[in-house]
Amino acid sequence: MAAEEAKTKMGGYGGMVSVVAEGSESAAEETLMLWCTQQPTYSQHNAFVSQSSLSLHLDACGHSLSIFQSPSSLGKPGVTGSVMWDSGVVLGKFLEHAVDSGLLLLQGKKVVELGSGCGLVGCIAALLGAQVFLTDLPDRLRLLKKNVETNLKQGDLRGSATVHELTWGDDPEPELIEPLPDYVLGSDVIYSEGAVADLLVTLMQLCGAQTTIVLAGELRNDSILEYFLEAAMKDFMVGRVDQTQWHPDYCSPRVVIYILVKKKSPTT
Repeated sequence: MAAEEAKTKMGGYGGMVSVVAEGSESAAEETLMLWCTQQPTYSQHNAFVSQSSLSLHLDACGHSLSIFQSPSSLGKPGVTGSVMWDSGVVLGKFLEHAVDSGLLLLQGKKVVELGSGCGLVGCIAALLGAQVFLTDLPDRLRLLKKNVETNLKQGDLRGSATVHELTWGDDPEPELIEPLPDYVLGSDVIYSEGAVADLLVTLMQLCGAQTTIVLAGELRNDSILEYFLEAAMKDFMVGRVDQTQWHPDYCSPRVVIYILVKKKSPTT
């Protein structure tokens, strides 16, 4: 029988998370556990999204959001961020639920979202009071800007939202790192082994001692998740958020949410 998971609080998230122990064996055990207990391949695919539709409608933070998509771009090689995935909806509603539950404070906090895509998560964070910097590759920004402008009206917006270009692995714009953000968000950003190294470089550039990373991902490929966890644990503590802490109407066995915080530098 497996040992009971250690639980602790990490960074700016007030809930208890299950600690993912360090080491390659622990990364393998974590991915095996997820596939065995959640059995993602047997659960409903795209439970909260329709990628053939031109827009996704979602109620969040007292607002009716309309997130435009580009279904025609979905099959183009190398194109990401053109449609919504369940992990983005789950993460956005998780943030709303965590704020409502008192486990998370975003009011006045600086937030950088990586791989913003259609922008749902960043829009929700701004509605929750955060100063949000939504980022993506240069050719993804037009759709992203359209969704920010459509859904965030300054008159009733508690926070703010601006769109910025960011290529993982490159130096971020000064606005993104001066000062370093309180939170870094990402949904469905762990999708290939080739992107992991650049993603981790960017996470290190964006993170200070006070930064909390919240990542949501779809359980598609166990080897890619294992690769990411093993690499991430060299510089970050990693904790998994139990689904009992998610928004009760937006849970999926196909999705996992992790909290990461940067390890303290060893003292000399």
